Amino acid sequence: MYQKVVIVGNLGSDPELRYTPQGDAVTSFSVATNRRWTGRDGQPVEETTWFRISAWGKQAESCNQYLSKGRQVLVEGRLVPDRETGAPRIWTGQDGEARSSFELRAITVQFLGGGNGDGGNRTSNRSQGNQGDGQRSRPPAQAPIEEDEIPF
Repeated sequence: MYQKVVIVGNLGSDPELRYTPQGDAVTSFSVATNRRWTGRDGQPVEETTWFRISAWGKQAESCNQYLSKGRQVLVEGRLVPDRETGAPRIWTGQDGEARSSFELRAITVQFLGGGNGDGGNRTSNRSQGNQGDGQRSRPPAQAPIEEDEIPF
């Protein structure tokens, strides 16, 4: 069996890099995806889904170096269920509304929205994969996500 999830969204916080006791790099960050449509009553409706992303190895170091809050990314990965429930993580937001987030283990992270001459489409490949030409510059961050929308 095989699963692959592809999302495009904006970082809800700056990435956090840490190392395992074995010395493996792991970076964690949250990504919000938005879906907008018009309801049957003619009113606009917006749905935000949060994903917690973990990237490993050299990819983790690249994500930590080049990503920041508000930056748009495309992430390909696999779903990792909550260890206790086997489902997405569920919590209550500051506004009293139920919220949820899903965890993805990144296979590929593509940095979007950059201004370095190639449309910002640099890719950080698989954990032990290629790191491109090493000539990346840090593009300016996109508009930040509202603080009360961040689940952490």
